[in-house]
Amino acid sequence: QVHLVESGGGLVQPGGSLRLSCAASGSIVSLYAMGWYRQAPGKERELVATITKGDDTNYADSVKGRFTISRENAKNAMFLQMNSLKPDDTAVYYCNAFVITPQNLKPGDYWGRGTQVTVSA
Repeated sequence: QVHLVESGGGLVQPGGSLRLSCAASGSIVSLYAMGWYRQAPGKERELVATITKGDDTNYADSVKGRFTISRENAKNAMFLQMNSLKPDDTAVYYCNAFVITPQNLKPGDYWGRGTQVTVSA
């Protein structure tokens, strides 16, 4: 069993910053690619940023230059530093990871339950 738990969401004014964290726990042999996704009310879930085990990163055009994804492999953790936040960034943010467990040597796709980010004056 693998658990991903997000934290760090909240209410922030436009132009403000938040730092999201994702902690992975359970029967983890190795974490492969990880990523942040978000879903706004009435919209489909969309990619925000991804990071490989080797720290190669990819960002949605809408967050480039404002958000920074990072990970700490020794702690099975991932982070998203969000600066210059806009009302359009309001969404539930989800952590995603491809994980190898002792029971399955092929990477499994796991998701957290999400953390709410609200950008409003």
